[in-house]
Amino acid sequence: MASPLSDSRVLPRSRHVTESVVKPVRFLGFWSAVALPFLHIPLLLTGLDGTPDTLAFLALFALNVLALVVGHGHGDH
Repeated sequence: MASPLSDSRVLPRSRHVTESVVKPVRFLGFWSAVALPFLHIPLLLTGLDGTPDTLAFLALFALNVLALVVGHGHGDH
């Protein structure tokens, strides 16, 4: 008995669906990683005086690292 995964019609379709989801996510991750550092500039220029500023900086930094990881494969062929 053949498993559903061995069916040659299922794999190309699921691969296409996966690629159609992964490509836009990597695209957004890549360009977010490019743009997010610009949001650090005002925080750094005004100083990280209080807890809210420091937390905002750390949250932006963590978001930037996440965007770098997600967008890492963008543009690879």
